[in-house]
Amino acid sequence: MTQWYRYQTRKQQTKTNRRISRPLLLLSLLMIVLLPTTTPTSATERVRFPFPRHTSYAPDTISPNHRSQTQQDDDIRTLYDYWKALYLIHAGTAADGSDLYRIAYGADQPDSDRTVSEGQGYGMIITAFMAGHEPQAQAIFDGLWKFAGMHPSQIDNRLMDWDVPDATSGNDSAFDGDADMAYALLLADKQWGSNGAINYRSNAETLVTAILQSTIGPDSRLPELGDWVNPNGSTYNQYTPRSSDFMPAHFRAYGRMLNDPVWSEVISNTQSIITNMQTQFSPGTGLLPDFIVPVSSTDHSPRPAPADFLEGSHDGDYYYNAGRVPWRLAVDGLLNNDPNSLAQAGRISVWAETAAEGNPDNIKAGYKLNGTPLAGSNYFTTFFAAPLGVAAMTVPSQQSWLNSVYDAVYSRHEGYYEDSVNLLCLLVMSGNYWDPSTVKTVNTTPLSPILMLLLSQ
Repeated sequence: MTQWYRYQTRKQQTKTNRRISRPLLLLSLLMIVLLPTTTPTSATERVRFPFPRHTSYAPDTISPNHRSQTQQDDDIRTLYDYWKALYLIHAGTAADGSDLYRIAYGADQPDSDRTVSEGQGYGMIITAFMAGHEPQAQAIFDGLWKFAGMHPSQIDNRLMDWDVPDATSGNDSAFDGDADMAYALLLADKQWGSNGAINYRSNAETLVTAILQSTIGPDSRLPELGDWVNPNGSTYNQYTPRSSDFMPAHFRAYGRMLNDPVWSEVISNTQSIITNMQTQFSPGTGLLPDFIVPVSSTDHSPRPAPADFLEGSHDGDYYYNAGRVPWRLAVDGLLNNDPNSLAQAGRISVWAETAAEGNPDNIKAGYKLNGTPLAGSNYFTTFFAAPLGVAAMTVPSQQSWLNSVYDAVYSRHEGYYEDSVNLLCLLVMSGNYWDPSTVKTVNTTPLSPILMLLLSQ
C-alpha cells in the first residue's frame, strides 16, 4: 500500500467520522435539553413535577391576586412545614426496613395515637404535591402507603381500616380515605414513575377496583359510606351517601388513567343528586347536608338525612362533613372546566359572600340548608372558610372576596382536620394542585447559542 493511498484512506475515514459524530453530538445535546425536567432530592428520588408547579386552571376562573406567586408559594411552604412537624408521625419500620409513617388524628392531644384513613389520604396527596420542597417526599409517601396496607379493612382487605387503633364500631373502611389514597397513588405514578420499590400504578388500579366493587352502589352508582354498607340495606345502603364523598375530579382521573367509563356514570349520578338537592332543599344557598337519604325504599329521590342518622344531631345540616363540598366541586371545575361543577360550587360561593357580608370572619361553623347559622356555630374556623375560598375561584366577580378568604386562612393553625383541609385548599388557591391524568411535562429551557450554532451547521 503506497503512502499516498494510506493518506487518502485516512482522509476519507476522517470525513466519515465527522459525518457520524456531528449527528451523534446533536442527538446527545438534544436529549439533554428535551428530556423532562427533574429535580434530584435524594440519592434515590427524582421529581418530575416539583413544587411549586403553577397550574393553568379553567378559563374565566380566578386566583388570589393581592399576593405575588412567590409569596403564595412561600405561604404553602410555611404551612406545610408546620403541618409536617405536628401531624406526620414516624410509625416504626416495615419488614423491608423502610420507614412507616402515619398522620396523627390529634397530635399533642389524648388521642394522638389515633390515625384515620382520611388522614392517610390527605397526607399522601399533600406529600406528592410537595415533592421538590420536601426532600424526603417519596420516602414519606411510601411510608404512609405501607402503613395503610398494614391496617386493612376486615371486609375488603384492599381497603384501609378507617380507624387505627381498632375502632369500637368495627375495622372496616370509609369511602373518602380510600378515594384520596387512590388519587395520591396516581399522582405518585406521575411524580416518580412506577419502576421503583412500589408500583404506584398497579397499586392504584387495585385500590380503584376495590373502591368500585365494594363502595360504589351497583345500581345507584353513588359512593357508599364504606365497605360495611349493604347496598340494599334498610338504613344504610347505596342511596345514603355522604355529600363530601362526591369527588368528581378524582372520579374523572380514575376514568382517564384506568380507561374505565363507569366513572363517568358515577360523576353524572353524583352531579344529578347535587342539582336535585340544591334545587329542592337549598335554592337560596346551594348548601348540601352532611348525609343524604332516599325518600323511601321504593323512591330513591334524595333528601337530607334525619338527625342522628350516623354521626349526630347535624347529619341533615351543612356541617363538619359537608364543609368540604365547595372545595371538592370547585376543584373539578378548575381542573376540568366542567360546567356543572362550576355552577354548583359557584352557587354556594355567591351565597357565602352575601351571608358573611363580605367579611370571612363572619363565616359560621355550620348552617341549616336555608343559610341559618346552627346553634353553637358562632366562631371562625378554616375548615369552613378555606373550601369557600376554592369555590370563589369559580366566580370571576368575587376577586375581592377570594383575596379576603385567602388572607383569613393562610397563616392560621387549628387542628389536624382543619389544618389538613386548609393546606389542601391553599394548594388549589395558589395554583399548585394538578391532575395526574392531564398533567404534561413541558420543556421551557431555551436553546443555548452553542446548540443553535450546531443545529445550523
